[in-house]
Amino acid sequence: MTKISQDRFTRQIHNRVLPVWEHIHHHPFVLGIKDGSLPMERFMYYMKQDYVFLKDYAKLFALGAVKAEDTETIKWFSSLLHETLHTEMDLHRSYCKEIGIGEEELEAERATPINLAYTRYMLTASQQGSLAELISCLLPCMWSYHEIGTMLKREVENLSVHPYGPWIEMYASEEFGSLSQWLKDKLDELAEEKTTRELEGLQNHFLTTSRFEFMFWDMVYYGHEWPV
Repeated sequence: MTKISQDRFTRQIHNRVLPVWEHIHHHPFVLGIKDGSLPMERFMYYMKQDYVFLKDYAKLFALGAVKAEDTETIKWFSSLLHETLHTEMDLHRSYCKEIGIGEEELEAERATPINLAYTRYMLTASQQGSLAELISCLLPCMWSYHEIGTMLKREVENLSVHPYGPWIEMYASEEFGSLSQWLKDKLDELAEEKTTRELEGLQNHFLTTSRFEFMFWDMVYYGHEWPV
């Protein structure tokens, strides 16, 4: 089977989902973080649901280490797992603690339908598929968050007094960006050995989880819960 052009596979799939990501970057939740107008109760709802999301997201990095075939890749997935469980989830615990939400209450939070559908899609596709499929599922979250963080840090004048400054700083950080970049480089490397049909499958995973990313922002902004 013939191969498609390998001029940065991740650039190709990024271009494919640009319309979706444009909606994410200009979502009222993101814009509310930018100017500080987002009500704190909306942000805390997001933090609790994202905490639930991150517990399953971390499992993808553990699964990546299982599927890895070399020590260096195992180390990177271990770093991603550590970053998620500690730095990223610590920020959630810190914000919640400030307004009286303890870790026990945070751990008791249950996933909404969209949250559940998103994580189950990634876990199922990753468990049944290749390492490349796993990365193509989890990459939109990390990549788009770094883009959002970088955009907000560039456009917000004084993060030291901004209510969501620590959130922006974390996702705009070089450390977070380097982890996202490693995933992009790894997917490009893995894509070199894939057939056209396999590459199309990776593109579809990337598009699907990008759409879930938008749906997640929409969910936390409008408070979509179980209907009954």
